[in-house]
Amino acid sequence: MHLSASLLFLASLPLSMAGKDNGKGKDNGKGKGQGPNQGLDFLAKRAGLKYFGAATDTPGQRERAPYASAYAQYDEIMWGGEFGQTTPTNGQKWLFAEPEHGTFNFTEGDIVTSKARENGMYLRCHALVWHSQLAPWVESTEWTPEELRQVIVDHITKVAGHWKGQCYAWDVLNEALNEDGTYRESVFYKVLGEEYIKLAFQTAAKVDPGAKLYYNDYNLESPSAKTEGAQRIVKLLRKERIRIDGVGLQAHLIAETPPTLDQHIDAIQGFTKLGVEVALTELDIRLQTPATAENLAMQREAYKNVVGACVQVCGCIGVTIWDFYDPFSWVPSVFPGEGAPLLWFEDFTTHPAYDGVVEALTNGTKGHGKGKRRSNLWTA
Repeated sequence: MHLSASLLFLASLPLSMAGKDNGKGKDNGKGKGQGPNQGLDFLAKRAGLKYFGAATDTPGQRERAPYASAYAQYDEIMWGGEFGQTTPTNGQKWLFAEPEHGTFNFTEGDIVTSKARENGMYLRCHALVWHSQLAPWVESTEWTPEELRQVIVDHITKVAGHWKGQCYAWDVLNEALNEDGTYRESVFYKVLGEEYIKLAFQTAAKVDPGAKLYYNDYNLESPSAKTEGAQRIVKLLRKERIRIDGVGLQAHLIAETPPTLDQHIDAIQGFTKLGVEVALTELDIRLQTPATAENLAMQREAYKNVVGACVQVCGCIGVTIWDFYDPFSWVPSVFPGEGAPLLWFEDFTTHPAYDGVVEALTNGTKGHGKGKRRSNLWTA
């Protein structure tokens, strides 16, 4: 949504839908919370979560390239206390961290990790082994099993070792499943089968023993064959006495067709019952554009339900939105005709969904998972 269109659209909505001030004065772009004692992270911690965060990327790169004039206002929200955690959306991925075999570049990843450290924020690190955004040399080489094992070990050793002690958690393995719960035919699986999963977690555990080790995937937010596949990965590793600490539910959802609150709760509990923690790791909820009052209301409800489910289930420890500012979202380039998936519009006013998140964090949802928030699965 362009700025002029956004302003015209918001002006046409009632204040309760436009999400501009709720009768408390104009939102000046610093975020609804206006600081660390009122922002989403503060409310999340008060609700028993470990953090509420936002992923971010390198200034001047990818979706951010055309928006240099927005950086100052963006940074005021990103690093001003609204959020207590971040994830580098791109800089730690294989394509950027090891672009050539044995040549490592940590520049982009260091930009975000240093900002997290400066601002006292939790850091989720992302992602060590993934079939996508691989450096071309990984897929173009005909590997023997012995060679590919060494490639995986070397990559994890160097990348996780570089940020050792800085990551609350690592997404060790990302998107290894098809929708039916079978394994994706990645270069790693084709050569090594299930062995590559075990090897990745074994290596990460040795390199950074203080980091939580996660399996991370999309479409795990309601019970399905894919959630069963992810549970199988947890059981596989536990059977082999290989450490896995968590499952990340990416939560790339659709406003018009989201899971219900109870479906979210069932999916989360399906993992916590296995003794691992759960986090919402890449939350965004896209809608058909241009946005309307109707689908913004659907988006508000969808955000409220998914965050509320995390609040209600012991062992769901935190929420990360996949950036917070609509122009920096990946969605429009991948899903033409869809967008506006985050909590801040292009003009830095907040979506109605922001208030849905606040409602969820202040006990505004009720499902069958309601109970004691605290869990023994994690400690501060």
